[in-house]
Amino acid sequence: MADAPIIIDTEKCKGCKLCIKACPFEALYMEGKLAVLKPEECRACSACLDSCPFDAITEAEKKSGPADLSDFKGVWVFAEQNHGRVREVAYELLATGRQLADDRESELSAVLLGHNVTGAAAGLVAAGADKVYVVDQPDLAEYEANVYADALNQVMAKYRPEVVLAGATAVGRAFFAKVAVRARTGLTADCTALSIDKEKGLLLQTRPAFGGNIMATIMTPNHRPQMATVRPKVFKAAIPDPNRKGETLIEALKLVAPDTKILRTEHESSIVNIAEAEIIVAGGRGLKKGENLAMLRKLAGLLGGELGASRACVDAGWCPAAHQVGQTGKTVCPKIYLAFGISGAIQHLEGMRSSDTIIAVNQDANAPIFGVADLGIVGDLFEIAPRLITALEK
Repeated sequence: MADAPIIIDTEKCKGCKLCIKACPFEALYMEGKLAVLKPEECRACSACLDSCPFDAITEAEKKSGPADLSDFKGVWVFAEQNHGRVREVAYELLATGRQLADDRESELSAVLLGHNVTGAAAGLVAAGADKVYVVDQPDLAEYEANVYADALNQVMAKYRPEVVLAGATAVGRAFFAKVAVRARTGLTADCTALSIDKEKGLLLQTRPAFGGNIMATIMTPNHRPQMATVRPKVFKAAIPDPNRKGETLIEALKLVAPDTKILRTEHESSIVNIAEAEIIVAGGRGLKKGENLAMLRKLAGLLGGELGASRACVDAGWCPAAHQVGQTGKTVCPKIYLAFGISGAIQHLEGMRSSDTIIAVNQDANAPIFGVADLGIVGDLFEIAPRLITALEK
């Protein structure tokens, strides 16, 4: 069949049924002594290719692009939720998605997957969505990558969006790449900027490359949808409008069985979430040794904030990775960001430059951190931090 993702060579097929056992989507069945594909059920996961010992199954040649890209319309945001509570990154993406949709003169939609989550659709409309596609089924009560990918792929195949965005969270990173592979399109991860090329109508997806030494702008000209993930706190959420009107569409799907079974969920209350902190006191290599982080931890406590750290501190074993700010850590957007002994490598700056107020303390007057700081202090952090602690204690 012309649109089948795989091709079965009837001369090589021996009827061993290994491909049928390997397929997680029940897309293969036996017809006599030969394996036969149900194209509408195939998700192009390649499990059957790996399982066939006779090389009877090959991937169909990919076309250079969809026959008609004009069939794809609208900007979508995957609204990640946890037990009915939509994550803040979804509202941040709706804010920038609103601008993208307006530039394309198209609709902005949110996709909500889960169980007992339909009530959250109103908040997504208030945040800017024109439509909310809801898949509210027991199979989606707990996150499982293959089931979530299957659900999103089915809804995308039905409505054919032009752009699909998701947060670069643990969930988004785990399943969004699966969605892109099955949709046979591209995916740009960890974008720091999104815009529309108004001449070509393409999504411009900007992200750090080559270790953060350059900023690359990536486009997907021949395939749809155009997909990208964005870290939390890169964009700011818009103020919700409870009077906005929108449409909620409930989708009932036949979902693939999960590959894993969740036996028990445990919540760790001690994990630090610096991404939500309003004040962060961060330290870098200039602290000289891990014991000196205690001074900044005390200062953060007096300010009602959290301790942050550069990658150098984490790599040196001075503090856990949960405190790391930067391209390979957390993206933060606090009201106040105090940086002590942080030179300002571009990887770190990408994780904190959206802070409302940046205060930097460094002995090097030419440190890159001063290029983004609202207030820069050239001086010894071991003199300045203790003075701040003393003043706050009084």
